[in-house]
Amino acid sequence: MFKNKVVLVTGGATGIGSATCIKLSSLGAKVVVNYSKSFQEAQDTYNQLSNPGMLYQADISDERQVKEMILACIQKFGKLDYLVNNAGITHQLAIDNFDGATDEIWDKLWKTNVKGTFYCIKATVPYLKKGEDSAIVNVGSVAGITGLGSSVPYAVTKSAVHGLTKSLAFSLAPDIRINSIAPGAVGTRWWKGNEEKMEALAGNILLKRISTPEDIAETICYTLLQKSLTGQIITVDNGQTM
Repeated sequence: MFKNKVVLVTGGATGIGSATCIKLSSLGAKVVVNYSKSFQEAQDTYNQLSNPGMLYQADISDERQVKEMILACIQKFGKLDYLVNNAGITHQLAIDNFDGATDEIWDKLWKTNVKGTFYCIKATVPYLKKGEDSAIVNVGSVAGITGLGSSVPYAVTKSAVHGLTKSLAFSLAPDIRINSIAPGAVGTRWWKGNEEKMEALAGNILLKRISTPEDIAETICYTLLQKSLTGQIITVDNGQTM
């Protein structure tokens, strides 16, 4: 399915990113596993790949590091077919805690979740355009749709990721497809110690289950391959937002 395809997955060390790297590799892809700080987790993920790939450390909020990562990818594989913008950060904060939403928190989340996503797209587009069937998937969140999430700054930045996806669908067509996946509640380390808050925010989930990282990874893989999709925000939430 992804045989001989080269895929960069940002934030590939843990959670959804790790599951996506492992799934893509099992389907034949050569995966570039990006990480920022979680070296051991990234190494563990890399060791589970079915095909030779590449492990690369870069902070996506730093455009210089992003450019160097893409060049390293091209030097090793000679091309890039797909980009999965999964890297992101959050900050647990009560939704009505305005004083807690400091400039530092706003700037940190915006720089990684929005600008970092754009930096990765900007750096990869010249190479993706050379491919025959190139695509980008951005990992957003239902928080960007409902406004409810781990914090107001997080929800706003994920809404911006969705908006970026829609705008760039016009910019990149017809050469590159771009879509966002908006997961609902997912069992990852982000919610460790805050499980009750996650379940409260999730509300009445129709399917009575919390998604696994593997659930989201499967959707990402499908979206990369679906030739009729671009500019879409695909909600994967077990009926959470119905």
